[in-house]
Amino acid sequence: MEVHGTVAAGYEEVRAEFTAVVTEEDGESGPQLAAFVRGRKVVDLWAGREVNGTSLTGLHSTSKGAAGLVVALLIQDGALDVDRPVAHYWPRFAAAGKERITVRDVLVHRSGIVGVDGGFTVAELADEQVIAERLIGQRPFFEPGAVHGYGGFVTYAILGEVVRAVTGRTIQELFEQRIRAPYALDVHLGLPAELDHRYLPILPWRASREREAAFAAHSPNPHGIAGISYNLNARGFTAADVMALPNDPALRRLGQGSAGGVGSAHGVAAMYAAATTGLDGREPLLSLETIATISAIHSSGADLVRGVQAPYTLGFEAKSLLYPFLGAHAFGHTGSAGSDGFADPHSGLAYGYTRRRAAFAFNAPENARLAAVVHHAATAIPTASAA
Repeated sequence: MEVHGTVAAGYEEVRAEFTAVVTEEDGESGPQLAAFVRGRKVVDLWAGREVNGTSLTGLHSTSKGAAGLVVALLIQDGALDVDRPVAHYWPRFAAAGKERITVRDVLVHRSGIVGVDGGFTVAELADEQVIAERLIGQRPFFEPGAVHGYGGFVTYAILGEVVRAVTGRTIQELFEQRIRAPYALDVHLGLPAELDHRYLPILPWRASREREAAFAAHSPNPHGIAGISYNLNARGFTAADVMALPNDPALRRLGQGSAGGVGSAHGVAAMYAAATTGLDGREPLLSLETIATISAIHSSGADLVRGVQAPYTLGFEAKSLLYPFLGAHAFGHTGSAGSDGFADPHSGLAYGYTRRRAAFAFNAPENARLAAVVHHAATAIPTASAA
């Protein structure tokens, strides 16, 4: 398989591993891989038909990392108190037994609000304000604060109302003004129409009949906690619809923070570099104190929605528990089609990965392999320059 792009001196093993990953799927995955170390680009690779280094595609829940950085900046500003109830900022949220749910509960998936009875239409999922309106009358699906369960499509609809109350602006507006535009990042919470020609639609996963049958046999009950979180309780909504959501023009344009982001691997990696180590010689967006705050592990163990491997920090996944070779303060977020992005402040590594074709069963195990080999090179040659 032909692999395009560059790696820094000392990162040749990353190209070799990326090539192996591409070959295993006969080039069908259409991946991009990028990494920065202490603000310097060290990996920028891609492969597959129609894919190039600046191609954009759907990020699904990797979008939560972008939206989470907006919340982190507001915490850093002292504008947002995560231990206040959501209803302090958004009084209507208090209905149906939600008056004590805090902003922190939402950020670490302990709110009990994972979806709504009856599910959402695709049109509703595109618009966070519509989602928020539907959530007002929804009772929690489990006791807030007692356990954790992933709020797949609703987390940043709730937090968006909080951010709007605090700042008078949306998460999308703040991401554009404070994060994306200053660094010209190829990550968008709301893709401008003039960039739509760069968007490559997410393609459905491929699997044998036997694998598809096994997946169907173990799929969550649409009316169980996991089914509700993934919107499978909506009439006619399937796992394939989850994968295809970013292909909906309205969802891309509005860029809802839970799953509507669009970007490239280079953009995702550069975003985490800008946040934690600085980029292009500029100071990082986040202070060391803020990084310590948002990267502290809050929820671990069994997630009622995602199972055993879903630990969370304040607004992000706890990457050190998913990738044990990373430092304790590593944080980021994966996406359903197989995208991933994270920062490891200890090594100075920022990582981004995307797939044009969705990974089977929402699982892209190659991220663990690729992240490991990038981290190994980064810690062996931390000052390597791009080649």
